[in-house]
Amino acid sequence: MAQMLQENWILVAIALIVLALLVWWLYAASRRTRVEIARSEDESASPKRNQALIDAPPATAAVDMPPPTPPGLAGVGAAVQAAAEPVAAPPPPAPVEGSGDLTRIKGLGPKLAEQLRGIGVTSLEQIAAWDEAEIDRIDAQLGRFQGRIRRDDWPGQARFLVAGDKAGYEAKFGKL
Repeated sequence: MAQMLQENWILVAIALIVLALLVWWLYAASRRTRVEIARSEDESASPKRNQALIDAPPATAAVDMPPPTPPGLAGVGAAVQAAAEPVAAPPPPAPVEGSGDLTRIKGLGPKLAEQLRGIGVTSLEQIAAWDEAEIDRIDAQLGRFQGRIRRDDWPGQARFLVAGDKAGYEAKFGKL
């Protein structure tokens, strides 16, 4: 073995150098780069707070509490029974006759129309009268359909449909 090392010492030296470079490269690649942020005096004195989190409503909703029980044991059974009975939700309002078919708006299909009826939107006139605050309020209740109101310009489409301007509607939104 010693004789083989003496004959091939150059190859062994090159192999050791390559191995040392490989170990150094792996060590250098695994180190994280440290980023220093220069802060002015006014920033370091008062930390910035996330205003969206401050303005957000609390994550926990109010829990319906059962009615208070009368003093003593009288009426305890009635109070427990009243708390255990489920309260039926009122049925969604029926669409008003002559209010227009909501599905005439492009991007608003039958499922979305039903969802809008459930939150009280039953006519094209209502959609045409929406302002930015109303759009935000309705959009927040659309679940997976959020963003469609502005993307498809429902109020603009509804204004054309309510006015009966078929030519203007088709010029802006395509064939009706």
